[in-house]
Amino acid sequence: MDAEASVGASRFRYNPGRPRLDLQQTLSAMPIDAVNAAVKAHILAEALPYIQRFHDKTIIIKYGGNAMTEASLKAGFARDVVMLKLVGMNPVIVHGGGPQIGDLLKKMGIESEFRQGMRVTDERVMNVVEMVLGELNQEIVGLINQHGGKAVGLTGQDGAFIHARKMLLKSASTDDGPIDIGLVGEIERIDAELINLLDSRDFIPVIAPIGVGRDGEAYNINADLVAGKLAETLLAEKLVLMTNTPGVLDKNGNLLTGLSASQIEALFADGTIHGGMLPKIGSALDAVKNGVRSSHIIDGRVEHALLLEVLTNEGVGTMIRSDVDDSRDVRVR
Repeated sequence: MDAEASVGASRFRYNPGRPRLDLQQTLSAMPIDAVNAAVKAHILAEALPYIQRFHDKTIIIKYGGNAMTEASLKAGFARDVVMLKLVGMNPVIVHGGGPQIGDLLKKMGIESEFRQGMRVTDERVMNVVEMVLGELNQEIVGLINQHGGKAVGLTGQDGAFIHARKMLLKSASTDDGPIDIGLVGEIERIDAELINLLDSRDFIPVIAPIGVGRDGEAYNINADLVAGKLAETLLAEKLVLMTNTPGVLDKNGNLLTGLSASQIEALFADGTIHGGMLPKIGSALDAVKNGVRSSHIIDGRVEHALLLEVLTNEGVGTMIRSDVDDSRDVRVR
């Protein structure tokens, strides 16, 4: 097995030869301070092949869920991003803001409406979307900078780098026409020049998912879709989507830790993946079909979930690869 394959292999099969028992026996005989130091050293040693493998690789991270609302998780996320940058990776952040947008709309007496997982967005809702995403963007940039990073906040309107058009949803009925959900956009293309420039200067881009139309109109775009398309455009090594679930679950609620593209499509077909997970998993699937090495659905409620997924053998969620890269069986954990 080559070095690249060996890095990810433990995500798909149990390796009885790993020296966990010896480590535990050794730790049990050590003073507590020495145990803590030994555990930290073991973790760092485990991270080394991943740091080497992903050096100078681009990792697109969709930041959302509880990780954006709980103070300790927000600070931990910022530190994790800075850590990835300092060890030589190129993190790019795309953030959502759905719960915060919903909360403000509720306070304003505006009811939230969703169609096929997409928020219906008229002009009043769009004003709220832009305001909330702008505040969240500034907060994320500030946290990353506070922990030693160099973050820059953007929307797709900056330099018009996210080109969008109105999204029309397909109706379930063949008799009905497409469904208009207002100022919701789908991506026509992303110009990578601005992101590449920031990366070349060691900045960390933090992107709010607002695109711009041909006439300068702003469109609300699902953050998962922006992250996925950006990963494809930049030929990223990884797309990481942070959620409030452990990952992709089967119908019995068990976590599926490793899936191929065809297995994901089967889960779509039998209804296992549905509702609000459709755009998220769809984005992850499209990414691996279009050149991204792997997509990851991880639980943002777990402290340091990002580092655990990128730099450890076990990870904390579901990894999706194309059928070409992965023909191994799904493992439930």
